[in-house]
Amino acid sequence: MVGTRSQEALPVLPVPIDRSRSNAYFNRMSKLEIIKIPDPILREASAPVETVDENVRRLMDDMLETMYDAPGVGLAAIQVGIPKRVIVLDVAGDEDEPQPLFMANPKIVRLGEPMRMHEEGCLSIPSVHVEIERPAEVTVQYVDRDGAEQELVADGLLATAVQHEIDHLDGKLIIDFLSRLKRDIIIRKFKKQQRPASV
Repeated sequence: MVGTRSQEALPVLPVPIDRSRSNAYFNRMSKLEIIKIPDPILREASAPVETVDENVRRLMDDMLETMYDAPGVGLAAIQVGIPKRVIVLDVAGDEDEPQPLFMANPKIVRLGEPMRMHEEGCLSIPSVHVEIERPAEVTVQYVDRDGAEQELVADGLLATAVQHEIDHLDGKLIIDFLSRLKRDIIIRKFKKQQRPASV
């Protein structure tokens, strides 16, 4: 998900990771290619992760670097061509310490009643923004980078980002909130951009 780093109050999260430190955790990360529409893989439902092993942790780390580089506040594994139920997020403000979240098999178990309207962007649909109304608070269960089961109550931008990325895992995109006409116009635009230039 593309978004402006929020200055809203953030929930208490695990100790932030200092990306400026020279350590093996960040040195071995690499950027991945972000898939754009109309690639059909973005419509695939992602499969659950059986166990958070070293391969999944490496994927999470690479996704995080890719997301920061894009830049965005959330990224789903399907957006880098891997149909696994893995997302990474960081909605910390630009002036704040990074607060990365790694989620395998995220599942929303409760939606709050108040709604929140937010203009959402997507790294797989560059330069397109859609006003979407979603629950302002969600409770999500997931498996963290260490393989431990967690539950998090998220609100504000984090709640929006969690819902946006879980949509990706189910093959749903922000353009699905638009009318069919508007959605088709956007898809045609991206298809046209992919055509090779005439010689």
